[in-house]
Amino acid sequence: MAITPSGYTCVPQLGVRHQFMLQSSQRAVKCCFTCNMKHPGEFFLAALSTSFLSPLPSSCFLKQGPPQRIGRRRGAQFVVRADADFYSILGVSKNASKSEIKSAYRKLARSYHPDVNKESGAEQKFKDISNAYEVLSDDEKRSLYDRYGEAGLKGSGMGMGDFSNPFDIFESLFEGMGGMGGMGGSRAARNRPMQGDDESYSLVLNFKEAVFGVEKEIEVTRLESCSTCDGSGAKPGTKATKCSTCGGQGQVISTARTPLGVFQQVTTCSTCGGTGESLTPCNTCRGDGRVRKAKRISLKVPAGVDSGSRLRVRSEGSAGRRGGEPGDLYVFIEVLSDPVLKRDGTNILYTCKVPYTDAILGTTIKVPTVDGMVDLKIPAGTQPSTTLVMAKKGVPYLGKNNMRGDQLVRVQVEIPKRLTSDERKLIEELASLNSKTKTANSRR
Repeated sequence: MAITPSGYTCVPQLGVRHQFMLQSSQRAVKCCFTCNMKHPGEFFLAALSTSFLSPLPSSCFLKQGPPQRIGRRRGAQFVVRADADFYSILGVSKNASKSEIKSAYRKLARSYHPDVNKESGAEQKFKDISNAYEVLSDDEKRSLYDRYGEAGLKGSGMGMGDFSNPFDIFESLFEGMGGMGGMGGSRAARNRPMQGDDESYSLVLNFKEAVFGVEKEIEVTRLESCSTCDGSGAKPGTKATKCSTCGGQGQVISTARTPLGVFQQVTTCSTCGGTGESLTPCNTCRGDGRVRKAKRISLKVPAGVDSGSRLRVRSEGSAGRRGGEPGDLYVFIEVLSDPVLKRDGTNILYTCKVPYTDAILGTTIKVPTVDGMVDLKIPAGTQPSTTLVMAKKGVPYLGKNNMRGDQLVRVQVEIPKRLTSDERKLIEELASLNSKTKTANSRR
C-alpha cells in the first residue's frame, strides 16, 4: 500500500524508509527525526506530529508531474529548515528556568519597545523577543520546539503567523507594574503624552567670542502647542471618538485561511495612524496638535568652546504631542579662524619675525594676543625656530575660567639676502673676529 500526498515530491510506502525534505530559502536550521512505520495509520500520525502538514509556500502545491521517489531505507527522515533560535534571541541557555526566561524577556522588552527605542529595526526585534518568549514560557510549546524546532510548532497547529500580539504579551507581563510607565500596545498607552523631538541650530562665532564666551540671541523654528485646539488636534467644539476601523485598538489584524494554514498580520491602523481615535482635525494644526513657529532665545556661550562643540538647551526643542514634555535644543558651534592667531586646544600659536641682529643682541617686541598687544622679550642669542612661552595667554579651559592655556611664539630669524657695502664690511670684520677667537680658544 502506498500513500501519495498530491503535489509533493516524495512517495512514502509501507515497510520502506523514506526521506522527506521540505526546502525553503527562508529557513536555515535543520531539524531531523526518524520514525519506523509498522501500520498504515502510523504514517499520518508521524507526519502530523512532525509538521508534515505545516504551512508551505503555495508554489509547492502547484508543481505538476509524477511524484519522485527520494529513498528506499527503513523508517522515515524528515528535514525542516528553521529561521530563528529562540534561546539566542532571549540570550538564555537551553536549560534556562522559567524565571530566567521571564527575566531575560523583561529586560530585552524594556530596551526594544517601540515607544522607547526609536532605532531602525527595534520594533521587529521587539516582536522577535515576544515570539520567543511566547514559545519558551509555555511548557508544551517549548517541548515541541526543543525536539523539532519550529517544525514541531507548526505540526501542533501553530504556524509562523499564529503568534500572539507582542504588545498584548508585554502588557500581560507588566500588568502589575503599571505597564512599565505607560508602555504597551493599549490605546491608553498609545495616547499618552509623548516627548517632543529635539531641535538643532548652527551658531557661527568669531575667534575671540569662542575664546572668552559670549551671549547671543538666536532665532529657532520649532513645533509649539496649537493655541486653537490647545494641543488636542481636534477642531474646537468637537471631541475625538473611537476609530471605527480598528475599534480603538490602533492596530488591524488581517487573517487569511488557506489550505496551508491560518496566517495573521498585525499592522498599524491607517485610518487613525495607530492612535485608536478618529477626530475632526483642527484647521490650524491639521490634527497634529502642534504648529511650527519661530522663537528668539537668549543663549549664553561659555568661554573656551571650539568648532564641533555642542551646547544643550533643555526644553527648547519641539513640543510633545498630547501635552508631552518638549525636546531639547542642541546648538552646534562653528568658530571662524583668525588670520594671525591659531588655536591648538587651549594653546594659541603665533609666529613672529626677528632681524638677525635682534636675535643676536636680544630685544623686546610687541606681540598680539587675545588680550591685546603684549611686550615679549627676545633673549640675546635666540636661535631660528625657537619657541617662547607666554604663560596663561591662551584659551580658558571649558568650564574652568580661572585656568588658561599658553600662547606659544615661534621665532623666525630674518637673514637678509642682500647686504650693503657697509653691512658686508661689518659682517666680514665680525667673521674675522670670530675666527681669531676660535683660534685662541683652540690653543688653550
